Amino acid sequence: MTVVIYGKNRGKTDAGWLQSQHTFSFGSYNDPSNHYFGVLRVINEDIVQPSQGFGTHSHQDMEIVSIVLKGQLEHKDSLGNGSTIRPGDVQRMTAGTGIEHSEFNPSNSELAHFIQIWIRPKQVGLPPSYEQKAFLPTPLKNQWALVGSEDGREGSVMIHQDLNLYQTELEAEQTLSIPILENRMAWLQVVTGNVHINHHSFSEGDGIGLICSTDYPIIAKSKATLLLFEMAYSDRVKVAQNIHL
Repeated sequence: MTVVIYGKNRGKTDAGWLQSQHTFSFGSYNDPSNHYFGVLRVINEDIVQPSQGFGTHSHQDMEIVSIVLKGQLEHKDSLGNGSTIRPGDVQRMTAGTGIEHSEFNPSNSELAHFIQIWIRPKQVGLPPSYEQKAFLPTPLKNQWALVGSEDGREGSVMIHQDLNLYQTELEAEQTLSIPILENRMAWLQVVTGNVHINHHSFSEGDGIGLICSTDYPIIAKSKATLLLFEMAYSDRVKVAQNIHL
C-alpha cells in the first residue's frame, strides 16, 4: 500500500510574517481524512520574514525536530537553551512534561526557510530536553545520512521513538534505494527537486507513505533534498489518497 500527499494539496497558512504549508492537518487547516502517518504527526514547511518569528509558546508530549533550509533561526527555551540553527543543523526538542520556547529570524534582510516535524514520543511525561547537531554537507551527498534515531547512533540526534530519520542531497541522475525492513514502514518527503519512483514523478512538497517493503529506487531527475522517516509498522494511518507504485 502506498499513500501520497501532493505538495499542491497541502494546507496553507499566510500570516504575513509567516507562510506555512502543512503536510498533515495543523492549526486552522483541518482535513479529517488527513491527520497522521504512524507516529508522524506534523511536517510543516515554514518561511519566516526578516526580523519576525514565533513568540514564546508551550508544547507538551511531542518530539519536535527542526531543519533549516535557508537563512537562520534563533531558538530560546525555558530550559535556558539559546542557539542559532543554520542549514546543515538538526535540532531536536523533547517537549515532555512541558516546555516553552520561541523561534525568531534574526536577519533584517534574509528569509528563514525551515522544516518543522512533530513525532509522537514512545511515552508521555518525559523530562523536557534539547539537542542540536551539525551535519556537514559531505555525508549528505548522494547517500542516506542518519540524522535522528532512538539511540542516537552514528552521531544522530536522539528521538524518543522507534524511528530513524534520514536526509540526503541527491545530485541529478543519482539513485538511492528506500531502506524499509519487514514489518516497518516509511514516509518520504521531497523537500526540493524532482524524483522518479517506478515511473511516478514527485516534486517539491510531495510526501509518499510506504506501508510495505519496496525495492523501487529513487531516481533524482534534478538536484533534490529528501527526508526519509523509517519507523515501526502501525495501522494508524490517516492519509486520504492511495496510489500504486
